Amino acid sequence: MSTNLPRRIVPRDAASLVLVRRESGGPARILMGRRAGGHIFMPGKWVFPGGRIEPADYHAEAAAGLLHAEAEALAQTARLARQNGERLARALAMAAVRETFEETGLVLGRKAAPARAPGGWRPFMERGYRPDLSPLRYIARAITPAGHVRRFDARFLMADADALLSFEPEDSHELGDLGWFTLAECHALDIIDVTQHVLGVVENIIAKDG
Repeated sequence: MSTNLPRRIVPRDAASLVLVRRESGGPARILMGRRAGGHIFMPGKWVFPGGRIEPADYHAEAAAGLLHAEAEALAQTARLARQNGERLARALAMAAVRETFEETGLVLGRKAAPARAPGGWRPFMERGYRPDLSPLRYIARAITPAGHVRRFDARFLMADADALLSFEPEDSHELGDLGWFTLAECHALDIIDVTQHVLGVVENIIAKDG
């Protein structure tokens, strides 16, 4: 009997940040970028900034935490009983802020004295920032189907661009052609069905918010 069974790939916890820029007298705009063609996961596709949790996301200091309702909602997405939901919720929010900074240069945070920090948080905090999680809003979740080389349990968070310290994104080795696009423009980009769904959720939220 053959024992060469397919290796079960457990999805990695990840977070993406949907930034919404609302301007009076004009349509809302969403920040999106194109993934580099050399990526194994979704090469060339247009996405929101984001990525998987890193160990430092559990320990790095934040200027402000998640609002209680958002922390509770994210905590409910803990996949395994042994996971601490509250701890995971904070790490997901931290990952969304960190990945956005790494991929776009945009800061969702507050100014503070420069300080040393663990792992991927070093560039963020050495420049005199602390992450601010209070503007984040949990809006959607998607798990990469079985059979993919890389799988993610992705939570999508949303924040108003007014919470950023600047509006000018910078291309990185992860994301290029970064820009603020209207919802209609976003739907016309080369995106996957999950991104289409999340855009629909965002559109409904914007309509309800007025």
